[in-house]
Amino acid sequence: MEEMKEKAEKLFEGIKRHTELSPADEEKIFSRLTRKVIKRKQFYLHEGQIAKSAAFVVSGCLRSYSIDENGFEHILQFAPANWWITDMYSFISQKESYLNINAIEDSEVLLLTRVDQLDLFDEVPTLERYFRIITENSLVNSHRRLLDNMSLTAKERYGKFCQVYPTLINTLPQKQIAQFLGITPEFLSKVRNESLRKK
Repeated sequence: MEEMKEKAEKLFEGIKRHTELSPADEEKIFSRLTRKVIKRKQFYLHEGQIAKSAAFVVSGCLRSYSIDENGFEHILQFAPANWWITDMYSFISQKESYLNINAIEDSEVLLLTRVDQLDLFDEVPTLERYFRIITENSLVNSHRRLLDNMSLTAKERYGKFCQVYPTLINTLPQKQIAQFLGITPEFLSKVRNESLRKK
């Protein structure tokens, strides 16, 4: 129990950066969280399933991606420690997911179901503010990324990736970074080498 509370502290710290949270509020939220260990390559969510929960990453890293008709993976998000991940469409609508989510490395997450989230919005009103803020930020970032993919060069997109995911640059497989950026691993290698030479 104490170990679980220590892990939940990371979540509470993140919430407090956006809104107030009393010890009583923390207890209410804590009572609704479930701990889960997800081994490397293990799935948290498969396309076609309903996302009944959102996952707060305590340690490790997860990714969400779709697969097109040719079998190519398109990575939408990486979620390192202290990030949330789910299929937002499926989580909110409780309809089938379009995304797959799996662990890139051994990971530990705290799960909050949609049912518990909605209950907590009534019990802890400030929590609704927190989720509104991070959902808005996620929406803005998704739109920004879409525009970047249309207007920026691969080199510029790689630079932005380094800003958003500084802890992942040297830990993620090069193939997955390339999939996220929409370029080949060979071209990514060329871009990275150019960036290193300029430093």
